[in-house]
Amino acid sequence: QVQLVESGGGLVQAGGSLRLQCAASVMWYRMGWFRQAPGKEREFVASITRSGGTPDYSDSVKGRFTISRDNAKNTVYLQMNSLKPEDTGVYYCASGWAPGSYPYWGQGTQVTVSS
Repeated sequence: QVQLVESGGGLVQAGGSLRLQCAASVMWYRMGWFRQAPGKEREFVASITRSGGTPDYSDSVKGRFTISRDNAKNTVYLQMNSLKPEDTGVYYCASGWAPGSYPYWGQGTQVTVSS
């Protein structure tokens, strides 16, 4: 069974930074971050493949967030800079193989950005 455990969430002021971590029991080819704001559907944030080349980002976070992975530590990171109140939500780590297909999910970590 694949287990994913997120950490690093918290409360931060607008313009601040947070670094999320996802510890995985197994690192699949593709690792991703998603988020869900209150009253909204879960949305894609970023993804990265095993080689780490050419990560994918949503337009709303491009230039502010950076996804990375350490395959030796079975950990994927999400560095979030210049945070905005609209970045508030529960952030989930996900793991899978094919683009857009993530069968494994973590429990999520709360990120709250105050204005």
